[in-house]
Amino acid sequence: MKHFFRKGSNSEAPVLLLLHGTGGTEKDLLPVAEMIDPEASVLGVRGNVSENGMARFFRRLREGVFDEEDLIARTEELHAFLDEAASHYEFDRNNIVAVGYSNGANIAGSLLFHYSQALDSAILFHPMVPRRGLELPSLTGTKVFIGAGTNDPLINSKETEELEQLLANAGAQVTVYWENMGHQLSQGEVLQAKSWYSDGRK
Repeated sequence: MKHFFRKGSNSEAPVLLLLHGTGGTEKDLLPVAEMIDPEASVLGVRGNVSENGMARFFRRLREGVFDEEDLIARTEELHAFLDEAASHYEFDRNNIVAVGYSNGANIAGSLLFHYSQALDSAILFHPMVPRRGLELPSLTGTKVFIGAGTNDPLINSKETEELEQLLANAGAQVTVYWENMGHQLSQGEVLQAKSWYSDGRK
């Protein structure tokens, strides 16, 4: 997968896995990573799917409706890539924190839905429920931050609450932060995610 890796100054810090929104690149969330933990190593990944020339992590049938078969295959692909990257760049595979926005948050959510040890924790900005009717693996010990907008035209509050409940039922510790915003990523929610992340490292 097209990506970049930048080694951080703190070897004890997790690797921040950056997963962009539709039409983004592997470096889109670099400013967000630098706000959350400027000392951490960063692994930015570009989605392998093209939708009218825009990079995505998996196909969708239409707005808000995922191609479930492709989602499963792309999640498996990303999971295998993380194993390879950890070996190649010599970082701790068990110490990855995903930072995803929109489509990137959805593929990160899908990793949690399919694999119990895929991520140490996850920061999901404006995610949806990746799949329904699935028995989730045990997520005990996994921490998840969800940033959501009360006026998000793509994701209603019930969707966010359902995702929170599904993750919590699987044992994850979930924190949801609401902003009076739409689907865009706001500085306020990034600062909240930074505070959440910092508290978790203490």
